Amino acid sequence: MKTLHELLVAEVTEHEFKSELEVKKPKSWLKTVSAFANGIGGNLYFGVDDNGVVLGIDDVKKTIDEASRFINERISPIPELNITVEHVDDGKSILMLQIPKGDAPPYYYIADGNIIAYVRIGNQSVPATPHKLSELVRRGQNISFDSISTKYKMTDLSFTVLDAAFKRISKKILTIKEYISFGLCEPDGTLTYAGLLFADDSPLLQCRVFCTRWGGLNKSGGVDDAIDAEEFEGDIISLLRNSHNFVRLNSKVRWKKMSDHRINKPDYADRAVFEALANAFMHRDYSIIGSEVHVDMYDDRVDIYSPGGMPDGSLIQAWDINDVPSMRRNPIIADIFNRLEFSERQGSGLRKIREETEYLYGYTEENAPKFISTPSTFHVVLKNMNYVLDDSKVNSDSDDGIKDGIKDGINETQKKILSFMEQNPTITIEQVAKELQINRRNVEKSISVLKSVGLIFREGSKKTGHWVVDKSRT
Repeated sequence: MKTLHELLVAEVTEHEFKSELEVKKPKSWLKTVSAFANGIGGNLYFGVDDNGVVLGIDDVKKTIDEASRFINERISPIPELNITVEHVDDGKSILMLQIPKGDAPPYYYIADGNIIAYVRIGNQSVPATPHKLSELVRRGQNISFDSISTKYKMTDLSFTVLDAAFKRISKKILTIKEYISFGLCEPDGTLTYAGLLFADDSPLLQCRVFCTRWGGLNKSGGVDDAIDAEEFEGDIISLLRNSHNFVRLNSKVRWKKMSDHRINKPDYADRAVFEALANAFMHRDYSIIGSEVHVDMYDDRVDIYSPGGMPDGSLIQAWDINDVPSMRRNPIIADIFNRLEFSERQGSGLRKIREETEYLYGYTEENAPKFISTPSTFHVVLKNMNYVLDDSKVNSDSDDGIKDGIKDGINETQKKILSFMEQNPTITIEQVAKELQINRRNVEKSISVLKSVGLIFREGSKKTGHWVVDKSRT
């Protein structure tokens, strides 16, 4: 005889407790049947109160008959289910209603003049939004958004970036037959949404990425709120490459001198960043119009956000990263990314992000990547391995320097501004722009970069103060 706890551990799935089978208000539990079937499945336990205390059921047979009748009458289509009786905690009988993930969603609750499909959000069963309902319909028809045909033809757009990327890997040019077999277009040349996303100048508004380097630990905590910001649009390959380059340009690599070699200490594992970005573009929900991927860099972390939660509705926090199954919202895009060697094999992307981070010098569990999802969002948070609360620690004996942002790593414009400020410490930003004939915005961005890496700082007020160049770091 199992205890309730042992039973829950053995089943390892979503669950909900009901003290009894309510026959006067069956919607209270039937909506959960709908939600489980529309999601990843789950178990309903009758005879257990909300606190997990086993109350038991007196008439088991009657309860089974009534549960079956209500489901057959009020859930459409009728989901697969399994009803079992478990004897737990001193032999008390409870009813376990197992509802697996359905193969024919949406599963509707139909009664009282209502036709409603429910989904799970946290531990609640709520009506599906129009967007979520559309996703359930596509799942029931075994159709992914990226496979749906558009109004565009192959001849309307160009694919030079995709063709070049494919040629680099395969040493051959993509043919129209391959465009069709890959699912990028129909035999008559009509593009699918996947094809549209790979087009050079994709007309999809959601084919964008916003990248921002914030000054501080949040979006309003720095002296210069945004140190750098870019908006990229176009084909999905360029979005991936441009956002990856943005993170690279706004990151640093410190080093530690050893007796006979030097250990590089990058802020982030480059392959982990690339894999996280590839996952964002590959698995995001493109059916959400007016949405985009966001890459937000702070002093202590990078947060990569993509629209759309886990394809099956579960929360990534509930999974062991080693056991996350392959779930592809956009199978055509995922297949192309795999062919172009942008992503790891199916189901291994999150493990790769963690493993690459673990290889970094000085890694501890505190630096482990975080994966966070809601029903409509997905975040990958990568910790800055070199972030310290006390800036004085940056140049301690354990770190001998910084590159990619210090000395040889800063660009020519930043070097020119640094030299000019050293010679003219009281100069204003307007004067720097005028004297060096550099756009004011570029001057502001360059100064923010120089300040963020400690090469310059301001003493005194904006009107009467002056710039100080830290010569120990130049």
